[in-house]
Amino acid sequence: MKYPELEKLSKAELIKIIEDEAKNWLAHDGLWFQAVERHFGMEAAIELDKEAWSYFTVIEAKRIMKLLGLPEGSGLDGLEKALAFRMYRRINEQEITRENGSVILKMTTCRVQAARERKKMEYFPCKPVGIIEYSKFAETIDKRIKTECIACPPDKSERDFHCGWRFSI
Repeated sequence: MKYPELEKLSKAELIKIIEDEAKNWLAHDGLWFQAVERHFGMEAAIELDKEAWSYFTVIEAKRIMKLLGLPEGSGLDGLEKALAFRMYRRINEQEITRENGSVILKMTTCRVQAARERKKMEYFPCKPVGIIEYSKFAETIDKRIKTECIACPPDKSERDFHCGWRFSI
């Protein structure tokens, strides 16, 4: 047994641990970003965040592919399956649908943006990072997949989701 302390836990307890670990991951990501922003400014923090995500999202996609047994080139079906296993999925509410031959992902509740709303702060301008993150994740699943941002902060518009992405071949 590699993790004897986990073997005796219930399914509900294991799910709670997964959720807590995802929150811890996000907290670290946010604290790292804020430290860089304090020392070097928002522009530098976003550039470094883009660089970090360009590597992390590929690692995450490959691990999910291995976990699910998804071969490279598994198309939109593979992408749809993989999106449900991302770390973000454990802490954010998302909706995945099909529309005109595309997969549409809408982050209906983003933990980061919801916290900023509660504090009456402007949305975090995550679009430049999101473009890198979602494009590289999708391309790792299948090089043919193209990613389009539907809307993402700092885009201004009334919508019922924080960010939205369209994936097509």
